[in-house]
Amino acid sequence: MGKITGFLEIERVNEDSVPVAKRIENYREFIPHLDDEQAGRQGARCMDCGIPFCQSGCPINNIIPDWNDLVFRQQWKTALATLHSTNNFPEFTGRICPAPCEAACTLNINDDAVAIKSIEHAIIDKGWEEGWVSPQPPAKKTGKKVAVVGSGPAGLACAQQLARAGHDVVVFEKNDRIGGLLRYGIPDFKMEKSLIDRRMEQMGEEGVEFRTSVCVGALGQELPGINNFATGFVSHEELLEQFDVIALTGGAESPRDLAVAGRALDGVHFAMEFLPQQNGVVAGDTVANQIKATGKHVVVIGGGDTGSDCVGTSNRQGAVSVTQFELLPMPPAEENRPLTWPDWPIKLRTSSSHEEGCNRDWSITTKRFEGSNGKVEKLVAARIEWEKGADGRMQMTEVPGSEFEMRADLVLFAMGFLGPVHAGVIDELNLERDMRGNVKADTDAYLTSHPRVFVAGDMRRGQSLVVWAIREGRQCARAIDEALMGTSELPR
Repeated sequence: MGKITGFLEIERVNEDSVPVAKRIENYREFIPHLDDEQAGRQGARCMDCGIPFCQSGCPINNIIPDWNDLVFRQQWKTALATLHSTNNFPEFTGRICPAPCEAACTLNINDDAVAIKSIEHAIIDKGWEEGWVSPQPPAKKTGKKVAVVGSGPAGLACAQQLARAGHDVVVFEKNDRIGGLLRYGIPDFKMEKSLIDRRMEQMGEEGVEFRTSVCVGALGQELPGINNFATGFVSHEELLEQFDVIALTGGAESPRDLAVAGRALDGVHFAMEFLPQQNGVVAGDTVANQIKATGKHVVVIGGGDTGSDCVGTSNRQGAVSVTQFELLPMPPAEENRPLTWPDWPIKLRTSSSHEEGCNRDWSITTKRFEGSNGKVEKLVAARIEWEKGADGRMQMTEVPGSEFEMRADLVLFAMGFLGPVHAGVIDELNLERDMRGNVKADTDAYLTSHPRVFVAGDMRRGQSLVVWAIREGRQCARAIDEALMGTSELPR
């Protein structure tokens, strides 16, 4: 490393952000990247630890120490090439990844971890600003055709890698725009959609064809929580006739529901009914009967990232109050680092959306919803305790006398996802599933029970991170290339 005492001399500096009062006035990103000098100093904190646990903590095995050192030396173009060697879309992960690499950083044992995510953000943004990110069309074509179904991070990574290997790739997307969860699940204030659009331009010049508003398989328009703009349809039989192989890279779109009294009242919705509408409005769409938090008391049920996105969006729409409930106990403010490192720790995490205004409460179970004239007006909940049962599993019991009511004009379910939607192409292809209902395939071949159908991303592993989706898309692309050509030079 260029500065072996950097971690002793330099403190971690986080990226600045636009003040809360200003940023909630719009849906623009509010965290600018570090400047060259700041990023260089943060790169100098990487401590030449011998065994880079950050790389094993990163699902795509980014070569983190190398580009930290290159940024310290201000060798930005080489740093960008090193970053791109493992990650097709660092502008996505540099903004929305929770950074398990930083949890695994050796410096994190007893100090502040290296600002890996901020450095990644700086590298890729500088790369685009300087014009260093350019198309990489293949030197020759193979004549093989691949259909990629789903245009989220797994599908985009898979398609880009296959196109660069010389295959003809067509990406099918049921929504009216490319991007999957990146487009319609993640709010613009966390990741602006122009980032997807410029990658589409790059991929188009590399030979990828995009077909939007096309549903593969007979997916019903009325499935709960499913954002579906499809106006066209193509059967799996047609794809198998037209393409050598199919890669299924859809998401885990079956939302966890809450079957309690009052569930059918107007104003009780899945998060993925609420969030995509606002993203469409930001993109210039007119959304009829949009679900809005304006002037309402909002309750978000679920304490994860999707719940946080509902909080931030509700605040920008002008909610009177926002409350977020979590079924699990409140985690500790700080993890026991010697016990948890280098694994991802369970600890209290406060997002930028929480900072913008939110009442949070833990160990809360929702019992029912009440209202009048068909509209929700309040939520009835109770406190619970978690105890270990005779079988060793944690079990919850309601605290006697703890029931309470709360005004609720809008209730949003953000309790996670159960897996992919089976109705449609999964059922029609009769694909084998694992015990959790995901499409079954290993992480070597990524091949389903159908000999010409591959699968990657959330459809295979269940609800997960964007960085995991990119990894699986890349690995699936290599597996497909190997299956088609007998060998592959694509990296895993």
